[in-house]
Amino acid sequence: MYTPKNEIRWGIIGCGDVTEVKSGPAFSKVAHSRLVAVMRRDGEKAADYARRHQVPKWYTDASALINDPEVDAVYIATPPDTHAPYALQVAEAGRPCYVEKPMALSFTQCQEIIQAFESQGLPLFVAYYRRCLAQFVKVKSLIDEGALGNIRAVNIRLIQPVKPDDREQPWRVNPEVSGGGHFHDLASHQFDFLDYMLGPVAEAAGMAGNQAGLYPADDIVTGTFRFRSGVLGTGTWCFTAAPAAAEDTVEIFGDMGKVSFSSFSASPIRFTGEKGAQQWSMPFPPHVQQPLIQTVVDQLRGVGECPSTGRTAARSSWVLDQITGHR
Repeated sequence: MYTPKNEIRWGIIGCGDVTEVKSGPAFSKVAHSRLVAVMRRDGEKAADYARRHQVPKWYTDASALINDPEVDAVYIATPPDTHAPYALQVAEAGRPCYVEKPMALSFTQCQEIIQAFESQGLPLFVAYYRRCLAQFVKVKSLIDEGALGNIRAVNIRLIQPVKPDDREQPWRVNPEVSGGGHFHDLASHQFDFLDYMLGPVAEAAGMAGNQAGLYPADDIVTGTFRFRSGVLGTGTWCFTAAPAAAEDTVEIFGDMGKVSFSSFSASPIRFTGEKGAQQWSMPFPPHVQQPLIQTVVDQLRGVGECPSTGRTAARSSWVLDQITGHR
């Protein structure tokens, strides 16, 4: 059973690109929180990260970091294929855990992780940081305040050209490492914040294919889904389109208005209602995970609650599995 602490000392497993700006620095910028140790299998890179970010300790062995008595909580920032093994070690060591998204390779793995933490009364969080970014909080407030009226439907369009390194088949397009492809990496964020705004998805189905043959993962996905509330949704995700066709739009329709916004940029939120059109621009903070990490630290200190838990994150993994048929 976890006992709140006044200060949270963090260790990071996997200090790669995502930790350089998005997350890593935030652990020492949030009040009552410090980053005290990092781990990477490449000792030279681990030492370099520790030096550049003023972290006192570095390791090449995850178990050593997890069991360090000066580490209170662990952030797992490795590719998804190692999330479950590392998370289970963290649970066994009796530490709270913050896991990168998607939470695991499948919904089944998510359930295994949740069970391990709940059986020991340990907090488990997942890095779906859009739940705390101003842009998405604003959209949620429009829905909660009734500006759109009764919500009827959602449409997602994420159309991207081939990424420069896709032909080299990086881990994100290797299903054995990532659980899928760009769809699993990016749509997981979208389904999580829609879950936060509209509640859980009750049914989902779809089709997935590999049209360009550049890598093993799906490069196009279409899906339909129904929320428990009765709201219906559709989506198209294509990662091999022409640059001129690129689009990143989520639209939510109600019987009193419509809101559209971007999932991956700080483009303006556009709302059209009975009194006309409005828009809001809300830039992302320098370290985009910092607002969510603040809520994680608050909960670990016993003075707040984090909105992104293992249970909420697992629901998005379930939707991804249903749409792609990857169980």
